[in-house]
Amino acid sequence: MTHPMTPTLPEATPSRPVEGWPDWSILVVDDEPGMRNFLAKTLVPRCRTVHSAGSAEEGAQFLQAQHVDLIILDIALPGQSGVGWLKTLRDGGYRGHVILITAFADLETAIEALRAGASDFILKPFRVPQMLNAIKHCFESSRLQRENFVLRHTLSRQTGSTTGLIGSSAYMRALRETLTRVAAVDSTVLLQGESGTGKELVARALHALSPRASGQFVPVNCASISPEHMESTLFGHAKGAFAGASSARDGLFYYAQGGTLFLDEVADLPLPLQAALLRAVEDLRVRPVGSTQLVPVNVRIMAATNRCLPHEVEAGRFRKDLYYRLQVVDIALKPLREHKEDIAELVQHFMAHLVSGNGISPLQITGAQMDYLMQYAWPGNARELRNLVERSLILGELNVSALYGAAPAPASLAGTSATNLQSLEKQHIQSVLDSVQGDKTRASALLGISRRTLERRCAEWSSP
Repeated sequence: MTHPMTPTLPEATPSRPVEGWPDWSILVVDDEPGMRNFLAKTLVPRCRTVHSAGSAEEGAQFLQAQHVDLIILDIALPGQSGVGWLKTLRDGGYRGHVILITAFADLETAIEALRAGASDFILKPFRVPQMLNAIKHCFESSRLQRENFVLRHTLSRQTGSTTGLIGSSAYMRALRETLTRVAAVDSTVLLQGESGTGKELVARALHALSPRASGQFVPVNCASISPEHMESTLFGHAKGAFAGASSARDGLFYYAQGGTLFLDEVADLPLPLQAALLRAVEDLRVRPVGSTQLVPVNVRIMAATNRCLPHEVEAGRFRKDLYYRLQVVDIALKPLREHKEDIAELVQHFMAHLVSGNGISPLQITGAQMDYLMQYAWPGNARELRNLVERSLILGELNVSALYGAAPAPASLAGTSATNLQSLEKQHIQSVLDSVQGDKTRASALLGISRRTLERRCAEWSSP
């Protein structure tokens, strides 16, 4: 005989959550009303919500409508057994923790339960501390899993460059003040600026200043992931969702729980994925590929692009509704040529960082050399400046040949500083292009700018 679905218990989260306890939603599935009520009274003061069901079938119906982080599941249930339902859950892509409980068990049953994907196995009657410790272990396991995934993901895309928010110009002071104000709220943030202006650094600073600083900062470059893999990368997928999906996998939205998800180069997302992202940003719920379940997520969204999104919207390449949803707070980052008074501090910062990390001697920068750096247009922004400092440290001197890489310095720059900044930039880029026989990919790497920026510069010069 199956019991009717027990009504969802009211949320009873205390005004100050119990320290060390997860903000989780828990489903208790047991055919004994007394056990359901006992667990509810124990868990309601500690967790976000506690729900209950009297059978596997009722539990399955509940999961069609809501996501839960943990299931406490009795093995001996009317209808489908707890172990049988657990196997069905895992095959269907459920990634949450499951603690099995039973009054009748032997070693064979325990082994079967663990093979089916149980996180823990507890015999009835049990004491409250036993259950609480089992839940804490599940929470700690999830936390470590997220941290390890994020660490691997971050290390796989790190370039080793860092600037920090360095500079004393009016622009940098205003930027830091803006970040302090914006960090206090959970609104979505759109960072716009040329390549090399430090969009990810600003996003990391916002995260570090925010109440989410103890959570994960999860960066994803939308231009570096193929469109066919992007949806499962962001939202996860169920087992068998597509060819090669031999097991279920959580997406980056899940791994950013409690923290910040940073979508770099968001303008590169295909239009169909823009629609899916819009739903996720608006609802803070995601649907893994191949799953019917909507999973709630607790993340802050930041996005960045080096393109002009209003122009992309006009061209039909970016959704207008997504643009407005992302730009709740819109921060435009200036190119280095517009705050050159920060160059000296940036040079010293880069040099100190590179010297300490590579065991090489620092350089003395003369006044004439600094004048030269102040006149250059820096199409690659702070990233190009860092590349110059690194090459100069390797070569042992800061000079024109170090900036120009393998190319000889133009005669006009050999003895004195140039005064025409546009001409200087054009000569520099053309010289690097000549040194690599016109290979724009290699030239953009030497310059520290994207190929798109390089092609835009060349197009500007060729236009009448």
